[in-house]
Amino acid sequence: MSTAKSIMEISKAEWLAALQLTEAEAPEAVIVEGSWWRQQRNDWRLSYLTGVEELRFPDIFAGEWRGKRVAYCCAYGAPRAAEIIHLFSLIGARLAIQIGTCGGLQPGLNPGDIILPTVAIARDGVAHLYGGQEEVNSDALWSENARNAMLERRIDVHQGIHLTWSSIFAQDRRLIETWRQAGYLSVDMETATTLATASYFGVPALSMLAVWDDLIQGKSFLDPLAQDEQNALDASNQAVYEVALQLVEMINTK
Repeated sequence: MSTAKSIMEISKAEWLAALQLTEAEAPEAVIVEGSWWRQQRNDWRLSYLTGVEELRFPDIFAGEWRGKRVAYCCAYGAPRAAEIIHLFSLIGARLAIQIGTCGGLQPGLNPGDIILPTVAIARDGVAHLYGGQEEVNSDALWSENARNAMLERRIDVHQGIHLTWSSIFAQDRRLIETWRQAGYLSVDMETATTLATASYFGVPALSMLAVWDDLIQGKSFLDPLAQDEQNALDASNQAVYEVALQLVEMINTK
């Protein structure tokens, strides 16, 4: 009989050893961000943390935020997001947070508005591997905490059904209209994956996404924004991370 072990079967102790971390050094929260602009995001997000170190695997970082250990990774697309959430959920994270941007699918959404998915429709090709069904729920309590924090910043917040799709390129006008008619608020490439993977390990998770593309108007990230729209998007890209860190502070001490 074969004694080969799959990645899925690697234990918490083995991952800690591979990362050269003790159990006490394992991050209490993991934040993943879907973005092409990896270096920009790394420089920006890690500037908030102290004692930052790149762990033994590339582009995975850990640092301190007000007494809490936080892992951060710019993880573009469902497969990479699943790896990061799997790893840190298994070794002890108590909260998983997805941040990034999304395309708007309904009228009345403006650049810089925040989407807090209550449910993510999993069309990413990965969530089902972690027991995710057609719909994956975010954690209601943590999402409400995030909503309150966003409203304190006077940022417009929308909650509802969100879609996670497998590719930003593989979507056409017919698909976008189908999604709009289905009532989906927005679309990204990671949220359902993050929620499903965290749930598999019993870790609460939520997603906070800044609206960028106005897909029902045929506008993508290639289309320039008016200056006020760009300012709103920049402010929301800052807010999703700062609110994520506020949530990290709320994690009860072990």
